[in-house]
Amino acid sequence: MRALLIGFMTFLLLIGGTSMSIAKTNDWDKIFPKSDKVNVEKVSFKNRYGITLVGDLYTPKEKKDKKMAAIAVSGPFGAVKEQASGLYAQTLAERGFVTLAFDPSYTGESGGEPRNVASPDINTEDFSAAVDYLSNRKDVDSERIGIIGICGFGGFGLNAAAIDTRIKATVTSTMYDMTRVSANGYFDSMDEKARYELKQNLNKQRTEDFKNGTYAKAPGLPEKLTGEEPQFVKDYYGYYKTPRGFHKRSINSNGNWNMTSTLSLINMPILSYSDEIKSAVLVMHGEKAHSRYFSEDAFKKLKGDNKELLIIDDANHVDLYDNLEKIPFDKIEAFFKEYLK
Repeated sequence: MRALLIGFMTFLLLIGGTSMSIAKTNDWDKIFPKSDKVNVEKVSFKNRYGITLVGDLYTPKEKKDKKMAAIAVSGPFGAVKEQASGLYAQTLAERGFVTLAFDPSYTGESGGEPRNVASPDINTEDFSAAVDYLSNRKDVDSERIGIIGICGFGGFGLNAAAIDTRIKATVTSTMYDMTRVSANGYFDSMDEKARYELKQNLNKQRTEDFKNGTYAKAPGLPEKLTGEEPQFVKDYYGYYKTPRGFHKRSINSNGNWNMTSTLSLINMPILSYSDEIKSAVLVMHGEKAHSRYFSEDAFKKLKGDNKELLIIDDANHVDLYDNLEKIPFDKIEAFFKEYLK
């Protein structure tokens, strides 16, 4: 039972279910300040499943009349483009890139029913759909496109890089392998017996969902902390449940995942072919992050001299969401300028 409970912690720790208000100015709905160095516009495009994805496109105000390198950004798992991915996108647009922060399928302003579903296949496809869109923009050089995946979308980003040869450079930040943690629990503590019991419970829930015509919600972050939670739960709460990172459309801030999403994550390991990635990869993680082992193990599988692991001193998991003193934007800029020449 202990291993079973650890398995369920995948969703318990990554999602939320409370409501609060956050101050906005004018029509700016992001949680970070608006830059006066970039232009922002809402865009939409479809993935190959016909789901309409919605993103914020950031372009430098001083962009020159030539095709530019572009970067698609998504994550963290359960977040929206107005949170960490938008911060990354805006910052890199200030540094001369066309950037696209987008909501994955079934979340945020993007389409897909039922809501709040996660899928290793569709969420990988979402990155390729963003590349489709960027490749067809007149201001983008289709041979100079990279991606950034944050948290759970770090794993999906690596999976996209393994299948999509148009992606020339990939950065993962504070990466989770959502398929590994769903199948094995944190620190691989769930054994086969516990995993089978988890699958039994989830499939029983499928029967109930069909009978009721609704979809059960996975548990979320507590509405209030007791002080007894593990530190990394407190860290998640401090980002998603406070004005620091709260956004009304974020699943982690103000909603719940569809419980049975776990089934596909258990059954489809996403990093099976990551050793075949030929393009450049920068894997970044905080020294003190509970999730550090995901990045370190993923990096061990990568091949080639264009792969790099960067451990950021004294940083926890959520520091790489928004802490400008911890996120190594100079390094990220240099990496993309080198490999998106």
